[in-house]
Amino acid sequence: MRNLTEEVKAILDAPNGVEEIVDNIGHLQPYDMALLLEELDYDRQQQLIDLLPIDLATEILEYLEPETQYRLLHHSSEERAMALLQTLPSDTTVDLLLAIHPRQAEVLLTWLPGEYRERIDTLMTFPEDTAGSLATVDFIAAREGWTVGRTLEHIRKVGRRAEIVSYIYVLNARGQLVDVVSLKEIIFAPPETKLADIITNSPIVVNAHSDQEEAARLLSQYDFLAIPVVDDTNRLVGIISVDDLVDVIQEEATEDIQKLGGSEPLVESYLKTPVLTLFQKRVWWLLVLFFAEAITGNIMRHFEDALTEVIALSFFIPLLIDAGGNTGSQTVTTLVRALALGEIQVEDTLQAVKKEMSTGLLLGAVIGSAAFIRAQLMGGTVNLGPVVGISAFFIIAWASTVAAVLPMLLHRLKVDPAVVSGPLITTLVDGVGILVYFSVAKIILDIG
Repeated sequence: MRNLTEEVKAILDAPNGVEEIVDNIGHLQPYDMALLLEELDYDRQQQLIDLLPIDLATEILEYLEPETQYRLLHHSSEERAMALLQTLPSDTTVDLLLAIHPRQAEVLLTWLPGEYRERIDTLMTFPEDTAGSLATVDFIAAREGWTVGRTLEHIRKVGRRAEIVSYIYVLNARGQLVDVVSLKEIIFAPPETKLADIITNSPIVVNAHSDQEEAARLLSQYDFLAIPVVDDTNRLVGIISVDDLVDVIQEEATEDIQKLGGSEPLVESYLKTPVLTLFQKRVWWLLVLFFAEAITGNIMRHFEDALTEVIALSFFIPLLIDAGGNTGSQTVTTLVRALALGEIQVEDTLQAVKKEMSTGLLLGAVIGSAAFIRAQLMGGTVNLGPVVGISAFFIIAWASTVAAVLPMLLHRLKVDPAVVSGPLITTLVDGVGILVYFSVAKIILDIG
């Protein structure tokens, strides 16, 4: 890429080398062209965007940050900037307008045709992370009274602008979605057939105010290339294509993973995130966990006499609390992911908790037996085997239960269950684990 960048710089600087640009980078994908453009200085970026054909330049703009998009549009001639903006996919246009200053957005909005501008305004009203905020108005719609022949003529007329040509969205006179018909169905139907005779009136839709994860879940379940977005009156707002939702799925998964690790999710990519931001994202969770861990210290101090009397009890503290923490982390990770994928719902709370309790009892029996054997093999004057084995059993069972209850409870309360991070579960399990361990020791060994 570096050699190609230098070649492009040389061509742009040459007095008569303009025609060579497309020949030299025409074999690249738009994404790769965007990466190449970012290697150039501002003046050469502008020069390159202004030289490329409108369609190709627009595809490159899609992969750039909104600030860069605006700068390139702002420094182009008004005629070319208008052409570029009107060719951009509507969802990209919305992201751009929302990212820049409102006064800058007002200027760009004046460059859009009236009806199209109104639809863009509508998309801009939906909150971030909702299905409506992801929607694009670049789709093909047809009326239910149209014939197949008329619909095909309409597709030929507006299809180049559409993001997805595979689906035709059939509307009634009030603009409400009646059904979705595939291009394949239209092609194989006789030209005089009305769309009303093809449709089944059972479209799969997502509400514009629903969370974007709901749209991703539906698209994944039904293997669609796109899903229609409707408002509360069933009017078609737009569509979300699979490529947009792939980005959403990746973002949501990344966010959940970062939360499960005990950190606030990053807004930008890791390398673009300043050190101070990383500090701010992590420090509050670490402070919460630090003070929570102090509870464990207080519990151990409460059992100081027992620990002094039987020093060997201290040998197994790390083993027991680590086993409990690991069990809790496994459980919470499994449930948070199942909730994110829609595999379990709020009404499945009792079933999920019962399943994890049963699993915890089985795991506790195995780990408890292993702990018993380990303690017995250590020998010594005090018989620690039963203490360690029984404690391990109850700690594992407790960890599985609490790690199952908390995510389901938060999900019921409409709170992201991913905030029940692995470190938080480990902290909760540690305190109770120490309490269980020394309580069992006092009973069996008659100490303290």
